[in-house]
Amino acid sequence: MTQTEYKQLIDAALEESFKGALDLPMAGLAESMRYSLLAGGKRIRPTLVLEFCRVCGGEIETALPVACAIEMLHTYSLIHDDLPCMDNDSLRRGKPTNHVVYGECTATLAGDALQAEAFGTILRSPLPADRKARCAEILADAVGLDGMCGGQYLDMLGEGRELSEQELMDINVRKTGALLTAGCAMGAAAAGGSDRQIDAASYYGAAIGAAFQIRDDMLDVLSTEQELGKPIGSDAMEKKNTYMALYGAKKCAEMIEILTCRAKEALKEVFDDTAFLDALADSMADRKN
Repeated sequence: MTQTEYKQLIDAALEESFKGALDLPMAGLAESMRYSLLAGGKRIRPTLVLEFCRVCGGEIETALPVACAIEMLHTYSLIHDDLPCMDNDSLRRGKPTNHVVYGECTATLAGDALQAEAFGTILRSPLPADRKARCAEILADAVGLDGMCGGQYLDMLGEGRELSEQELMDINVRKTGALLTAGCAMGAAAAGGSDRQIDAASYYGAAIGAAFQIRDDMLDVLSTEQELGKPIGSDAMEKKNTYMALYGAKKCAEMIEILTCRAKEALKEVFDDTAFLDALADSMADRKN
């Protein structure tokens, strides 16, 4: 499948999410959840789930609930990142952020509910029990104390002081990289992939995750609000620790190229068909938003 076809498949599945709750007393919460879940985006993380399932010999339809789950989890993180107590952003993907539309309390609950529903979606899927458990474990590790939430906490601790290269890496490997790594590993696990396949998928995810964050930092300086769909220049204005602040544009571009090459190399000896994943890594390295 092409990336566009994957996105269409994922979007169609996500469109069905929480429809049943729209006639219930908590309809307002369901609307808030769906507002952010269906707000667009490239669907990179669920696409990685489906493609790694495919290259590991699985049927992508069986991994679709897992793909939806990681997008629910990702959406929760975006809602919470935008809250006034965190980044206090008013625009996301060119639209008002969740708390601007629904209020802080509902937005907070929408994120909480999406996190819970992500695990429920995996555990209610028709996958074999051992594969469901493995996918849920991978996701929990990626977003918990030593994952995305831990990375966000380290990021907050680092505010107001200049971080070293290692400290910045410790933050971003958790805050951004962990969920991309999880998407790759969950796809392989959903297909019943071997430990070697899951390890290679994880390495690929970690490498493109690091490149993704560096590119994000570059875009906040070099892009436009129209291209990015959210305000630019906020990192510098808030004196955030970024790769751009640490290295500058030229070194950042070199780092992205190296990481992208490493990601593709990690797949060569393990998977027969890596054309899609190679092209995806390249496109992420050169993305404009």
